[in-house]
Amino acid sequence: MRALLHDPMYRDLQSPIRGDKDKDFVVPRHILTCFTCVKEDGTIALRVMHSPDPSQPFDLEQIAQYALIFGQPGLENTWQGIAFDFAYRMHWQTLFGFALCQALCTTSAAKPVVVRRLVLVMARSRMYREAVASYNAAFPDQPMVAQYRSHLNIIQVHVPDKMAQNFSDDNALHVLLHNQILLDWVDHAYTYGVVYLEQQFHNPTMSLDIFCEIDNEHHQRLLCYGTPPAIPQWDGWREISEDNHY
Repeated sequence: MRALLHDPMYRDLQSPIRGDKDKDFVVPRHILTCFTCVKEDGTIALRVMHSPDPSQPFDLEQIAQYALIFGQPGLENTWQGIAFDFAYRMHWQTLFGFALCQALCTTSAAKPVVVRRLVLVMARSRMYREAVASYNAAFPDQPMVAQYRSHLNIIQVHVPDKMAQNFSDDNALHVLLHNQILLDWVDHAYTYGVVYLEQQFHNPTMSLDIFCEIDNEHHQRLLCYGTPPAIPQWDGWREISEDNHY
């Protein structure tokens, strides 16, 4: 936990309620409590909450609304890595990291293992940048050129269930390289990785020794390189109102 407590970005994520004034800000309007709506003819209809559209993996508002309803914020069985505050606002950096990992993986029993490895790469500052530099040095005639198009071509990784436990950091880096993911995107997903890593110490999904080793490396990289820069358009705490339902 030493690394997390020294990380200024992680400290900024904390937003505790300290007094009565803070309670005035905490209102339940951010979460839909009623799944019915009144139609124009006066009849009552069921409001359907659709799951996020897989063809639009970076529609963050859609994912945020769904996470607030079904992600059980504040309980133990939450969506790992996504940060909520006491007003049920969501930290956009962590939501982006979640969306990126989901976009890279197919739905299968092995998906949680693959996502976990991707997240732990994101939690270690400049790890992906070093991998890209090594790749470009090895293949100078065919360097990795990140996708800058408005429509990304993402090839999702599928790992057979029996081989999931063998999925490594190198495999995760290969997935990012193969999909030509922007360096800035992985830097931006850093906070998602840090929150995920912190949650693993409370509800581990694999050996704590492995997480401690990764946490130590995360701390060393943080001391050397600092916190990776965020993308301003996808940063900060944001609220999702009842008017943003899907």
